[in-house]
Amino acid sequence: MATLGFHASHEQISPGQLLQDVQLAEQAGFDAAMCSDHIEPWSARQGHSGFAWSWLGAALATTNLRFGVVTAPGQRYHPAIIAHASATLADMFPGRFWMAPGSGENMNEHVTGDAWPGKETRQRRLEECVQVIRRLHAGEEVTHHGLVTVEQARLWDVPEIKPPLIAPAVSVETAGRAAAWADGLVTINQPATKLRDMLAAYRDAGGLGKAVLQVHLSWAPTEQEALAVAMDQWRSNVFSPPVPWDLATAAHFDAVSADVGPEQVRKVVNVSAETGQHAQWLADYLELGFDELYLHFVGQQQAPFIDAFAERVLPQLRTGSPRQEVDA
Repeated sequence: MATLGFHASHEQISPGQLLQDVQLAEQAGFDAAMCSDHIEPWSARQGHSGFAWSWLGAALATTNLRFGVVTAPGQRYHPAIIAHASATLADMFPGRFWMAPGSGENMNEHVTGDAWPGKETRQRRLEECVQVIRRLHAGEEVTHHGLVTVEQARLWDVPEIKPPLIAPAVSVETAGRAAAWADGLVTINQPATKLRDMLAAYRDAGGLGKAVLQVHLSWAPTEQEALAVAMDQWRSNVFSPPVPWDLATAAHFDAVSADVGPEQVRKVVNVSAETGQHAQWLADYLELGFDELYLHFVGQQQAPFIDAFAERVLPQLRTGSPRQEVDA
């Protein structure tokens, strides 16, 4: 049976409230959770960015859920620090933690003051970081000189169950390239043809492990409310790369998204007041071959979404009989 998880968006919700939200999601019947790892939100309207690694310790300790995090070693985080943090969580919560190391976004990495490299350099830096992290997780002492420098690093607490390293990708090319090192693939909702091509590129290149999809969605009792939430909170996230990779601050994202309209937002957020429609969209993603879906309601008040989807969407997906219906 597919995993139906909850996505915790640190950019949109304070860490204390988000901890309560993920606890509520577990009580409501969500199977797992994943979270972002930002220091800068996508928009001033979102207005948050708690430290994901502190939050993950609390979330794992106060729920029984399995958790993942999308993170970026190489600039803001030295790979030895990411190896250390992830190994500690994996030791305390065996089999319940995975991470998705990516090449990062300037909005989070510029705080170091270092130059923001081009995409190919970032990709090679990530691949070096992955090698370093895997060696540290294996208990080796690591010295490495390349795009990152590591001198005699060692983890003294090596987890028996290593945290899987899942590759985050938004393009077919990145999905295929990641097959060489990843334990799985995670992406975001995109047109079905592109998602199908990404899965094929990853599998055809020898990629193993689970296929994970984070689904941006907006639901409310009325279509107008659902669209208003998506417009307010997620219109700064409609742009294709390299825009989301290269802009530096929330102010920049707010400036370039000032004229974004509803049609653009609907291309990246599944907007509907009908839970039956959402269930059908999610079922379609499972049909493509995804093993785990993480539902990201793009609003800031999570409880109504959690309650509604626990009652009307998750059961449909688990019985394999989604139906499009108008909510009463």
